[in-house]
Amino acid sequence: MIRALRFGLLSTFSAALIALPPALSAQAATQPATKAAQGAAGEALLAPGVAGAYLAARQASRDRDYSAAARYAGDLLARKVERPAVMETAIQSDLALGDFAAAARVAAQMHSLGIRSQVGQLVRIADQLGKAQYEAVLTELSRNDGVGPLVDGLVTGWADLGAGKMSEAIAAFDKLAKTPGMQAFGLYHKALALASAGDFEGAEKILGGDHSGLRLTRRGVIAEAEVLSQLEKNDAALALLNRHFAPGRDPGVDALRDRLKAGETLPFSVVRTPRDGSAEVFYSVATALQGQASNGYVLLFSQIALHLRPHLTSAALLSAGLLSDEDQYDLALKIYGSIPQNDPEHFMAEMGRAETLYAQGHSQEATAAMALLAKAYPKVINVQIGYGDMLRRQKMWAGAIKAYDNAIALIGPKPSAQQWSVFYLRGIAEERSGDWARAEPDLREALKLNPDQPDVLNYLGYALVDRGEKLDEALPMIKKAVSERPDDGYIRDSLGWAYYKLGDYDKALTVMEKASQLEPVDPVVTDHLGDVYWMVGRKLEAQFQWRRALSYGPDPDEAKRIRLKLEKGLDAVREDEGKGVDKGVGKAASEPTKAADPAPAAKSKPGAINGG
Repeated sequence: MIRALRFGLLSTFSAALIALPPALSAQAATQPATKAAQGAAGEALLAPGVAGAYLAARQASRDRDYSAAARYAGDLLARKVERPAVMETAIQSDLALGDFAAAARVAAQMHSLGIRSQVGQLVRIADQLGKAQYEAVLTELSRNDGVGPLVDGLVTGWADLGAGKMSEAIAAFDKLAKTPGMQAFGLYHKALALASAGDFEGAEKILGGDHSGLRLTRRGVIAEAEVLSQLEKNDAALALLNRHFAPGRDPGVDALRDRLKAGETLPFSVVRTPRDGSAEVFYSVATALQGQASNGYVLLFSQIALHLRPHLTSAALLSAGLLSDEDQYDLALKIYGSIPQNDPEHFMAEMGRAETLYAQGHSQEATAAMALLAKAYPKVINVQIGYGDMLRRQKMWAGAIKAYDNAIALIGPKPSAQQWSVFYLRGIAEERSGDWARAEPDLREALKLNPDQPDVLNYLGYALVDRGEKLDEALPMIKKAVSERPDDGYIRDSLGWAYYKLGDYDKALTVMEKASQLEPVDPVVTDHLGDVYWMVGRKLEAQFQWRRALSYGPDPDEAKRIRLKLEKGLDAVREDEGKGVDKGVGKAASEPTKAADPAPAAKSKPGAINGG
């Protein structure tokens, strides 16, 4: 699976990075302006009609409605409401919308008013870097008027290089590399700086050394491969790519392989100029922050990286994914659509675009986009998996199975441990389509490749219980899944439902009540709890849980069965379904946990190794 860059520094990263809070709280991120400016802003806020716009801007910002927030904040600034919170909202929203120039104007305005804001300073420094005003950047940073130790240290190195001070640049990176928690960042950027200046031997000493975290990203591996090629070591470069990327996973990397095999010397392209290096700073920070800070916070850095290097596709993919996660689908689609077809990462953009369309409710358009992509990239495993995911989520089992067939054919006869999920996904589609003869071997293959994977243990174990087969093996599988992921209410639901299917209602009750605590508003878990209550004689509580389940929006078939239970009682429904055997209609009966429906491939994070 694709994993995001972490540099192995997450335990110390938050303190090392900058003091800017993830929530972008203006109160914490700014220092007061002059009394005169504060007074003027306060008077402006009391003007007729302004208070409503102020509240609207705050709410839009909280809702991540960047277009509305920018509009309201811009209106307030036009009325001279120059409060730090308003100005930071304007900056954040303008950046999210891709309007760096507007953000830079507000940042300059904050500076002229004497408002010390880390958000504003972040944009001011980026603006100076974009204009190649490297001495101005160094002056700002020498006054400790920067953002934080990590960003300031990396930016200082690239600004020194831009100002023609190579020795000072290397010293800046070395200083950072000696700072606890920042070693990998300093070393990585030092290597990029050396390579951009033509010192490929020096760069390879760093990239090829035993420094944890330096080769965890797609860009880092490609950087070293290009360095090795420049040193006339194409065989070593090819071996490096083969260690980190399985063939058929990434068309861009496959193209590099072909060029290396043909004897071509690869140019060093990861960072060519100090401006490129500056963009890499903000992209490195964004990827390291991902999952550790709010999406809006990470978006500041990815969008600045994209401003400094408009064709940095990895940053574009990151920004688009963040915007999609914030339900800002139109903004995400705009970025995905900006990535040209000849870009090596175009297939990832199209996968992201399709996933965003699906999230937006345009499932037919999304499916059509993935169908075209699968046809255009027949030998790219991730594309075939992504197409299968799209079809599987719409219960188009036959098409999903065919797409997974294509992916597994590309993998070949010796799958790696990292490829367990493809067999698992195909097994789900086969089981849901009623083809257990094919499903069981696939699920067992997934378990063979990843023996402790809780989703596979849960799915296979429950399916066997549901079929009344190999119970001595099945129940321990589900118990192991619970032990691997004890706080997963859906897996606990599977264990409780397995006890229910086996007629052990007392054990089922204990487990199901815990599952309901973990997933209190899930219709299937709540429905199951009602069934268990009924079977232990607590019929009023059962009816209460069934009514709750209906209020949580179950699938139509589930809702129909729940209404029948409320009307006739569970015993009568079971009898109608055949000899008192509970068919377990609902998600947990055949797809026992939401974790069994993994995130689609398009949601994988860009810029990282595709662990084929």
